[in-house]
Amino acid sequence: MALNIKRPNGTEDVIPKNINKWHTVENIAKDVASMYGFKEIRIPTFENTELFQRSVGETTDVVQKEMYTVIAKETKFTLRPEGTAGTIRAMMQNGLLNEAMPQKVFYILSCFRHERPQAGRLREFHQFGVEMAGSSLPSADADIISMANDIINMLEIKNVELRINSIGCPKCRAEYHKALKAYFENKKDKLCDTCLSRLEKNPMRILDCKSPVCSEIAKDAPLILDYLCEECSDHFEKLKFYLDNLDIKYTVDPKIVRGLDYYTKTVFEFVTTDIGAQGTICGGGRYDGLIEQMGGQKTPALGFAMGLERLILTMENQGISFAEDMGCSLYIAPMDESAVPYSMKLAAELRSSGLWVEYDTVGRGLKAQMKYSDKLGAAFTMVLGENELNENKAKLKNMKTGEETEIMLDSSFGEHFSDIAIGEMFGEVLENI
Repeated sequence: MALNIKRPNGTEDVIPKNINKWHTVENIAKDVASMYGFKEIRIPTFENTELFQRSVGETTDVVQKEMYTVIAKETKFTLRPEGTAGTIRAMMQNGLLNEAMPQKVFYILSCFRHERPQAGRLREFHQFGVEMAGSSLPSADADIISMANDIINMLEIKNVELRINSIGCPKCRAEYHKALKAYFENKKDKLCDTCLSRLEKNPMRILDCKSPVCSEIAKDAPLILDYLCEECSDHFEKLKFYLDNLDIKYTVDPKIVRGLDYYTKTVFEFVTTDIGAQGTICGGGRYDGLIEQMGGQKTPALGFAMGLERLILTMENQGISFAEDMGCSLYIAPMDESAVPYSMKLAAELRSSGLWVEYDTVGRGLKAQMKYSDKLGAAFTMVLGENELNENKAKLKNMKTGEETEIMLDSSFGEHFSDIAIGEMFGEVLENI
């Protein structure tokens, strides 16, 4: 009986022919992070549920509707719905926040949210993210935004708009909450049930509601920028000055609040129109109160996350080419079983030099081996049989040009093959200049 088990809805398999797309995005993101002085961190896939309740916020969609939570021996664990909370927990628990500031880390990880799957929005998705702890200055905000901008530019993604906003601090948000409550109170009969509860607990979350009716009502709501205290207003003005100084174009969008409660002051999004409704490919901001809220010392912090699936989808839709992974350097075709030991030993020697080398391990005939070599995209193929082994030499075939070169099967083979392969590689490079 056939086993008909398929992957869960809202998840994706990344098969070998597509992995180069992921490598392209991940490698560029990691390279840029290194240029900005960020070091990689790795954290658990699941955390104590309380971590997300305290950090992300009880009234957010993420906590109320989207978390995957299990109970094990009366302890609640949740698959991480985002990367910041777990990363900050790890930085606190491992003493990173006691070291010289700022502390700067990056991560590539999978996240999990129980929501309706659609293009650009999956139940398991992947993020590249960065977190910086220890700076309260708007120059740090500009540096983080500049980093995200550099990654997007190096990926050659076009049609992207940077939108920025300030959502203030607890001091100025108190007055803003009063204004929001007064505005939505007169319209609460039209609000969804979730937003009715948000009206009392955290009216700013109504601005982030995905319901078309609530979104329409929120269009004319008071703007946070009109309620900023002097400190937050000055911070935002300096951020804009620094972005102008870096020639980074932006739009001030007072409707951006982000979907997580820990944000303060600066919030931002990079948005494209080329992947449909889920157009945010990067989002982040400042969260100056989060570390203290989690039991640590008062420490300003900020960061961003990029959705890898959305970046790849954007690049595909814009026709951007992806870097190709290293191709097969040599396919060794043994004509019979007697040539297998030498083929095996030769492959091992060349692999130790960092080359991708294949030889037949399934017992194909010579014709089938040549077809397989071509399918692999091997740069060179070498046939080994009794004559070649007796004469201690073989012919190396360039699979692109068809040209054959005689090469000795002795201790100098690896060096000679490398010279031929590198010469071929540089020849192709020169042709493309």
